[in-house]
Amino acid sequence: MVRPSWSEIKTSSGKNAQRMTLQVLKFQPGIVKDITEYAAGKAGPFWIDSDLIRFRNGYPTKIGGWEKDIFNSLNADGSVSNSSTSIEGIARRMLPWRAISDGADRIVVSTHNHLLIIQDSGLYDITPLRDKTNAATTTTEALDDSENAIDLTSVTGFKTAGAVLIGTEVITYTGISTLTLTGCTRGADSTTAAAHDSGATVTQILIDPITTADTTTTLTITDTGHGALKGDWVVFDGAVATGGIAADTLNSRAGYQITAVTTNTFTIVSLTAATSTVSAGGGNAIVISYLIGSAAGLGIQSADPALGFGAGAWGDSTWGTARIASASNVGLESSCWSLNLWGEDVLCQVRNGALYYWDTSGGVTTRAELISDESDATGVPTIARVSTVSFPDRHFMCGGADPYVAATGGSSGTIDPMLVRWSTQENFAIWEPTALNTAGDQRLQVGTKIVAMVSGREETIISTDAALYGVSFVGAPFTFSFRLLATDAAASGINTMINVDSTIYWMGRNSFYQYDGRVQEIPCPVQYYVFDRMRKNYQDKAVCGHNKKFKEVTWFYPSEDGADQINPEPDSYVTYNYAEQVWSVGSLARTCWSDSFGFRNVPFAFDKEGFLYNHETGTTDNGAAMNSFVESSPRELTENGENLYLVDKIIPDVTMSSTTNLYVELNTKKYPNSTQVTKGPFTITSATTKLSTRAKGRQISMKVYSSGTEDEWSMGDFRIDAKKDSLR
Repeated sequence: MVRPSWSEIKTSSGKNAQRMTLQVLKFQPGIVKDITEYAAGKAGPFWIDSDLIRFRNGYPTKIGGWEKDIFNSLNADGSVSNSSTSIEGIARRMLPWRAISDGADRIVVSTHNHLLIIQDSGLYDITPLRDKTNAATTTTEALDDSENAIDLTSVTGFKTAGAVLIGTEVITYTGISTLTLTGCTRGADSTTAAAHDSGATVTQILIDPITTADTTTTLTITDTGHGALKGDWVVFDGAVATGGIAADTLNSRAGYQITAVTTNTFTIVSLTAATSTVSAGGGNAIVISYLIGSAAGLGIQSADPALGFGAGAWGDSTWGTARIASASNVGLESSCWSLNLWGEDVLCQVRNGALYYWDTSGGVTTRAELISDESDATGVPTIARVSTVSFPDRHFMCGGADPYVAATGGSSGTIDPMLVRWSTQENFAIWEPTALNTAGDQRLQVGTKIVAMVSGREETIISTDAALYGVSFVGAPFTFSFRLLATDAAASGINTMINVDSTIYWMGRNSFYQYDGRVQEIPCPVQYYVFDRMRKNYQDKAVCGHNKKFKEVTWFYPSEDGADQINPEPDSYVTYNYAEQVWSVGSLARTCWSDSFGFRNVPFAFDKEGFLYNHETGTTDNGAAMNSFVESSPRELTENGENLYLVDKIIPDVTMSSTTNLYVELNTKKYPNSTQVTKGPFTITSATTKLSTRAKGRQISMKVYSSGTEDEWSMGDFRIDAKKDSLR
């Protein structure tokens, strides 16, 4: 386009001055930050910074607001409370779906220490259990009221010494010999000794395991050989009021996190303080459920790159005892789940942990269970890094799994970080390879560990830490074909890959990529900016999300200048508009994201505090102002910036609501490295036709922003009126 011509006009003083016609301040769409501001002005000019802005049809637009979602927790009796709550733990992944059987919308949410279900605005805990204190079996013979040895069908789950309940009689015992309880004391805990028939139910119980101290919230729980670790979670059921703490409080469905452990005791912090000291309380009907925790791969919020002296909390456990990695809460990777649909049910797998299954038909009060406990299970991996379900063939596939051992008919228990294993087709519980099924395995060669897996329409994509593989179903005898797609294009983390209409997008270690039949690096003018400010040791926490309405893929990542330097969580974002092929950046703390589905017609995401937000709704940050802005590169008014110019007037071009106040700052410079002079801010409303300014310089840039609670706006092409000015 030919630049506007200059003309001689007569000023009111009678002196000649040069004035240029109105000039459009037009900038190329998207944010550019990887070159100097002056270079961006010459090459584009471009926009160079933004926050809470997207580009639509090439122009900056304020994004939609967000509002806190309300969902309710369960009371101890199973009823839904009437107060909103946050989830426990840092949400890392969500999986929404609509059940076929009842048409209900459900969202399974995985945090670094829990597995949860949101349904009908209720929050339910489905975290698998490691153990319960109410193991049960039956007698193998009739008992009189004085017999002190009791023969059982099984002693699985029974403590080596403890108490059992038969009918209404409490019996303590001091040992187990094969299938016999020995050293029995009949009619314990003020109950009456009685005769019992052969086949009577025998249930393990605890007798008054709770100790309270007056005015404190610390409770000590006695459970011999509990096997729990600090940081694990427990849930009580059937406890009676103790030390002034109500039964409903003790039996909270949210459970309690263990704060300290010894071999036979652990401590928790009650929701309310005790009003008296009780050395033995809780009753004999209390059941303690131990959720899977550190030993199963959960409980690590942040990967710790330092495993030497000084790593972890001071004073944990006892001096001089060996530590296993799971017991120390110190690890090279944070806890995360893989979540996959199997029909209307959920397959869930803990990174560096086991495989679990949650059956929708069981209802939201049931918990996920080990797949290896299924009645037809064979050869199920006991540990894996990631998992997915291949489509359309429907194999449950794990990356970084322990190998199958034919001699034992099971899995080794020792992880092979490059081994891919899959179940037989249409059965997630059968992993033993035979001539009559399609179960099998394949070890990848390029890399040291499998990082991420994502299923496309016809191909499963697997990223190691050094390469990308494509896996396609080919049928017998090989089942799958493995292709090396690219090296040096690995995903940066478990949650940084996403499938969008059969195109896979992901964040690498230093670049962004896509795969639609071939691997391509996506040109990104904010690439260096993003990766230079990212917390490299915590890049695995980055998470990817899709907003289909605006054709956007967004990565949330922890930055170097984040507020929390000990446990950093994503606080910044970078967005790629794949339809317009432009980028934007900003600050927003979200740890996982899901696009709209079902009755949820807007995207939704969790923050690190555990609150869920519905996005693209309203104009505020949950009622507070959104401070959105976009800033341009400096633009010279003539080809080489030979002269200084005085900008007299701005003519705005903005679509905005009647309640919006938009502000414009004009920034001028004489030279690229000289001090910037700012004029304004000037206020723009829906009625503003022009703004009078007196800004002088060779280069002009502008910053447009809003800070109200009712602001909606989208920019067009601003124009300026400028005249040549003296060099003084």
